[in-house]
Amino acid sequence: MSDIAPNPATEADLATIMKIIPHRYPFLLVDKVRDVVARESAVGIKNVTFNEPHFQGHFPGAPIMPGVTIVEAMAQTAAVLVGMTIGYGEKAPLVYFMSIDKAKFRRKVVPGDVLELHVKVLRGSTKIWKFEGTAMVEGQVAAQAEFAAMIDASATA
Repeated sequence: MSDIAPNPATEADLATIMKIIPHRYPFLLVDKVRDVVARESAVGIKNVTFNEPHFQGHFPGAPIMPGVTIVEAMAQTAAVLVGMTIGYGEKAPLVYFMSIDKAKFRRKVVPGDVLELHVKVLRGSTKIWKFEGTAMVEGQVAAQAEFAAMIDASATA
């Protein structure tokens, strides 16, 4: 699929994340990815700060991270996992959402929280991958979802 060799690393810092996925401020929602097990799982870290633009309107005076951005952060973690599994570099493929299922939101995520984004591969193939994600804050489940993504090797960031 890719002409780039897989990376056996188990962590991705911000510079590595930015090589794998095209997202940038204000839409880059993962600061670090750790505990990467190729084709299996990874944990993304998002340090939630008041300076993020969505807090200006969601909600003024009582900032809460929107659920859709939590799911996006899980998906970005999954995209890094895929990139580290299949290889990344100058020709890193783009990863697109295909579906989001069973999304549930259990706890508010607010500035100052450290969001842990646990993603697990349910199915991985050449083009289509399905994941289970759980977002946690201080050991409590904040959100859960299953989602699928398509890997497009013909489109690169």
